[in-house]
Amino acid sequence: MSNFKNLTRRPEFAAFVGTLFVFLFFAYFGWPTFVKPLAIGGWLNVAAELGLIALPVALVMIAGHLDLSVGSILAAGAMTYAIITGHFGLPDIIGLPAGLAVGTFFGFLNGLIVTKTKLNSFVVTLAMNFALRGLVFGITRLTTSTVLVSVEVNETVRKTFGGRLYLTFENAIVLWLIMALVVSWILYKTKYGNWIFALGGDATSARAAGVPIERVTIGLFMGSGFGAALLGVTQVALFGSAQVSAGQSYVFFSIIAVVVGGVLLTGGYGSPIGVIFGTLTFAIVSQGIYSTGWDSDWSSLILGLLLLIAVLANNTFRRLALSSGDKLEPKTLEAKPLKASASHKGGQR
Repeated sequence: MSNFKNLTRRPEFAAFVGTLFVFLFFAYFGWPTFVKPLAIGGWLNVAAELGLIALPVALVMIAGHLDLSVGSILAAGAMTYAIITGHFGLPDIIGLPAGLAVGTFFGFLNGLIVTKTKLNSFVVTLAMNFALRGLVFGITRLTTSTVLVSVEVNETVRKTFGGRLYLTFENAIVLWLIMALVVSWILYKTKYGNWIFALGGDATSARAAGVPIERVTIGLFMGSGFGAALLGVTQVALFGSAQVSAGQSYVFFSIIAVVVGGVLLTGGYGSPIGVIFGTLTFAIVSQGIYSTGWDSDWSSLILGLLLLIAVLANNTFRRLALSSGDKLEPKTLEAKPLKASASHKGGQR
């Protein structure tokens, strides 16, 4: 019984309950269409694509920041790949890594501005989203005289990034699972995971404990930029084209998935498993509505209500965990592993 109580206080528990609820809901009202392979592939593909952005964004939010620039970074990465390979005719081995590098660079720029100016990440990344969107529009029109660039994707790249399993399930699902493993490993098996939780819990205490605040923050934004660019190049490989307006919907969709997945907006609390459930919940709602025959506009209402319920549930479960002495978070504030390195890292900060 005590094990079950501990389970209910974990950050991913509410997300799991939410996913289970919406799955059963749409399975009942959308039967049998909802459980057919084509329908399952539909919402799994949406979850995978969203998850490529949501998982790195979750790390940023656990650290107490926000990234609202992922939409424009996605477009920048996709257009870089498309222009280099599709417009100039250079091989994919140059265009695809260039797209990923561009996304990672703008993530680095976000982190650098946040750490050096001490401005709120909400303001910095929102400004970056608009500025980068304009930059992508301008460069694309100047270079190609259009806003849509087609690409003849290399067959190997297409099969790796843009292919489909059994003609239904996108390869993005495999990339999503790989990213989930990597993010989980970082958060739970490395010192950086402790640093991320500590940074989100109390940045001042984390700095005093020897956490390299600036380096961690910049690294997290670079990861977020890489994830957005990865989805961008994956979509180019899948559809064979890129357009400058792509990606803007992911700005808020990623935050919705992360919050529904149990991550607090204030930082210091959350888990990758919860974010996976959050992306599944979002995907099931957005795609499951079509299995019921109802007007798709209702999906927005359901998502809005889920977001509100998720925030309330997250706060409730966190209070339960703290009041019961649960050991989910204390390790994030441990200073012992960091004391030895605090003295010689001080100069870097």
